[in-house]
Amino acid sequence: MAALGWLTPRRRSATARSVLAGEASAEAARKTAQALDAEAGPPAEPGETAEEAAARAAEEAEPAEPDFPVAGDDLAAAFFDLDNTVMQGAAIFHFGRGLYKRQFFHRRELARFAWQQAWFRLAGVEDPEHMQDARDSALSIVKGHRVSELMAIGEEIYDEYMAERIWPGTRALAQAHIDAGQKVWLVTAAPVETATIIARRLGLTGALGTVAESVDGIYTGRLVGEPLHGPAKAEAVRALAAAEGLELERCAAYSDSHNDIPMLSLVGHPYAINPDTKLRKHARAHDWRLRDYRTGRKAVKVGVPAAAGVGAIAGGAAAAIALHRRRK
Repeated sequence: MAALGWLTPRRRSATARSVLAGEASAEAARKTAQALDAEAGPPAEPGETAEEAAARAAEEAEPAEPDFPVAGDDLAAAFFDLDNTVMQGAAIFHFGRGLYKRQFFHRRELARFAWQQAWFRLAGVEDPEHMQDARDSALSIVKGHRVSELMAIGEEIYDEYMAERIWPGTRALAQAHIDAGQKVWLVTAAPVETATIIARRLGLTGALGTVAESVDGIYTGRLVGEPLHGPAKAEAVRALAAAEGLELERCAAYSDSHNDIPMLSLVGHPYAINPDTKLRKHARAHDWRLRDYRTGRKAVKVGVPAAAGVGAIAGGAAAAIALHRRRK
């Protein structure tokens, strides 16, 4: 039975490394946010004018709740998990596919990425050991490469694999906060560089993500602290809120995973988006708002209806297999 221990996610409290990871992520997020595109509104689709893009976003948007977000409340902000909350699938897997296409690594590593993504989708949970393995794999791949090189490649990978996997419903929620004059941050275990690219493309303020150490602009293959997961996410949000002068009771947070309960519990307006079983149960027990964009059924808050969204894409393992076949 000991061999099956990795199948069971374990609760972890915040550690010194969690705090370090959170503070490093908050510092990186504040620095990179200044470089993000300041233009408001959703990006236009190919051949679409700005006015048409705004009209499309309005059609996709869910009915806004009358009292939230509060327009002009500059002491509030919104924090969005990325994987399966904002985007279908795991960002690190899509990034890995893009690096494989560019021959950064070989078939064996791709198979490992595919298995990790398949487990993530089938089990419906984020297993810390799987995530650590994915981080270690990514770090070994990027070691010795320039940060600027990976950023440029990340822009291409977003267009190739991620742009079409953004949940319109979650994007509309983020846009509602932006329209209310609030800052909106991604909070993810994905590399902060990848998260920053996604945030910029979506017109968000910035991103909190796992910080990989670099010296003179070159990755060393080590992390600052630990992956931004579970308690570390909560520490990152806490640190950013303190630096930005935010009141967490007035802020909102959105996630699909029970691993993010520490982050969701920090704010006054927690939302469970496409929730796993444990988070759904916890959200119902604590009267948190619940929205599900994975099926045609309507999502629910206890006593408050919410519109449902689009269907999910095929599993990551199938995508990886298809990619491999095209390369043969």
